[in-house]
Amino acid sequence: MARSKWERLRTEARNPASRDIDTLPIAGIVQLMTRDVRHAFDAVQREKGAISRGVQLLVDALRSHGRIVLVGAGTSGRLGVLEAAEMPPTFGVGPRTFVAVMAGGRGAVHRAKEGVEDDRAAGDRALGRLQPTKKDVVIGVSASGVTPFVRGALVRARRAGTHVIGITCSRGSDMRKLADRLITLDVGPEVIAGSTRLKAGTATKIALNLLTTSAMIRIGKTYGNLMVDVQANSAKLRDRGTRIVSTLTGLGYIESRRLLRRAKWNVKTAIIMHKRRLTYGDAQTRLRAAGDSIRRALVTTEERRTRRRI
Repeated sequence: MARSKWERLRTEARNPASRDIDTLPIAGIVQLMTRDVRHAFDAVQREKGAISRGVQLLVDALRSHGRIVLVGAGTSGRLGVLEAAEMPPTFGVGPRTFVAVMAGGRGAVHRAKEGVEDDRAAGDRALGRLQPTKKDVVIGVSASGVTPFVRGALVRARRAGTHVIGITCSRGSDMRKLADRLITLDVGPEVIAGSTRLKAGTATKIALNLLTTSAMIRIGKTYGNLMVDVQANSAKLRDRGTRIVSTLTGLGYIESRRLLRRAKWNVKTAIIMHKRRLTYGDAQTRLRAAGDSIRRALVTTEERRTRRRI
């Protein structure tokens, strides 16, 4: 009888610590799972170097007006969808800057579609529809490292000359052959064998947060730890934008709100208008000239000369 091709995978192995988990009381189950999830943080910690190198690929792509495409199936795909969906409101990027490709399409986001992950040709076609270029970066996420849909997409990306970052929880995955940068999150076996929505999913979510957020910081989407590119298109986000303006200008809440309205709810523009005593149009021009960086936009001509002399 042929042996299982998944049998050797760490993501499918049994965890000796949880062999009798079904005999434990609720408190014991929670304690065991809490202890086990710490391996997710340790796995991410070990891959800091690989993650940092991946961030640089994203920064280069974003500065070249390229796209970041996240590809996955099941939990891995849904994590990619979540990451892509949250970039525009948080950092003010265009809706097509971060794109998620999910095995089984949109319908698989809310309801599991078994078998779609096994279609390698579908992964190839799904990425092909995006017409990837050398400016883009594709992030392929596969806990097992062998998901055919993801591999099909990565092969298509390589043919197009697109940079590839692989994220897997399987040591020795040959995703390495398809990726410029491979992040291996070796979390070990799950408390429920094969259920990679657990600590494998947790580690993957952390890694994606680090990749995308670090890249956004590097291209000037924050000022310190404030999200100055927030899209103020809801009551909560308008309130957040107002508080950011108040923090950085010293104005009261009401004054900050009025300033934001004059700046058409653009936090960066509002801050530059106030600090440099500019009209909306002049503040926008200054911001564009500074490459959308609020720090550079706030530096005066005299300060630039002084820095050059130093």
